[in-house]
Amino acid sequence: MWRHIASNALTMLIVGVFLLGGVILWGQSEYTAEGPLEEPICLRVERGSNVSRVSNSLEGDGAISSGFLMRVGMDYADQTSQLKAGSYLVPEGASIAEIADIITRGGASTCGTEVVYRIGVTRLSNLVRELDPATGRFEEKAEFDPASEEPPAEYTEVRERADTRYRIALAEGVTSWQVVEGLKQISLLDGEVEEVPAEGSLAPDSYEVVDGDTRSELLEVMQERQSSILADAWENRAEGLPLDSPEEALILASIVEKETGLAGERRQVASVFTNRLRLGMRLQTDPTVIYGITNGEGVLGRGLRQSELRRATAYNTYVIEGMPPTPIANPGRASIEAALDPDETDYIFFVADGTGGHAFARTLEEHNRNVARWREIEAERAAED
Repeated sequence: MWRHIASNALTMLIVGVFLLGGVILWGQSEYTAEGPLEEPICLRVERGSNVSRVSNSLEGDGAISSGFLMRVGMDYADQTSQLKAGSYLVPEGASIAEIADIITRGGASTCGTEVVYRIGVTRLSNLVRELDPATGRFEEKAEFDPASEEPPAEYTEVRERADTRYRIALAEGVTSWQVVEGLKQISLLDGEVEEVPAEGSLAPDSYEVVDGDTRSELLEVMQERQSSILADAWENRAEGLPLDSPEEALILASIVEKETGLAGERRQVASVFTNRLRLGMRLQTDPTVIYGITNGEGVLGRGLRQSELRRATAYNTYVIEGMPPTPIANPGRASIEAALDPDETDYIFFVADGTGGHAFARTLEEHNRNVARWREIEAERAAED
């Protein structure tokens, strides 16, 4: 009898082991299998939250099949204590294991609200935007000029949230003085700037920052990035350019940057100045004259006077030979690359064409016709006003 009972017990134990093994295998499979989420979502993990709350929220949103399974799996993987506060983009079909990795890995938030501090050529602006997980695009929530407008409630609210991301965006063509003045307006940053960086040495780009970053350290990052961009472009430059150093390339790139805002024109504009340098012609470009007047401290805000075009300054390319002594702005990567790999053309003139671009010419006669046409366009616009 006891032998029969022992035999049955052993059988039940074996069956139990197999069932337990099956449950474990099923759990492992479910934990790593594609999840039920049909569209991406933005998961916000609050400070002080725990795996239980997060898993219940995910189950309620239909992102995972079982909150219990997530809790057991994260506990088994020793991830329960590694939960990081923030806003995270959970892609469609993400497995429980993938979501667990996202919320414990840490680092910058990957979705949610972002504040962008824009330093432009003519104005500063603060933009509050939020990522739409379904489209992957940011939607604007508020924008204001910090120099003249009070911060809206949307900005004040997100500044108090721990998972808000911050970004500083430099427009192509800003001067180093404008960058420093813009950084002074950003209360997120700490520290003073002892000296304005050399003109042209800052890379127009987007920089992610956090509360407490210093202005001087950020400027160093901008300089390092610009130095790297310039070095790469110089290494891959076209042959036979009338440029003796990367510094000269940066000067030419800054002129190209200020002369056109059209991406498709940069290499054509660069070809004009390259051809003029080769021919020993004066560059005769207004932006250099303007820089000689403003020293890069703000915008001129009016047209150039004939007396200013005739006045001899180090930056008046209607008077001096060759290029000015320094860049006249901070050129972006595209303008640097255009200056070091211009189109091969015979153009030596260009003038605005009324569309936002320019009309290029090989001869003075052709250029004069383009200028006459531009004068007609100006007159027509003045009459409409």
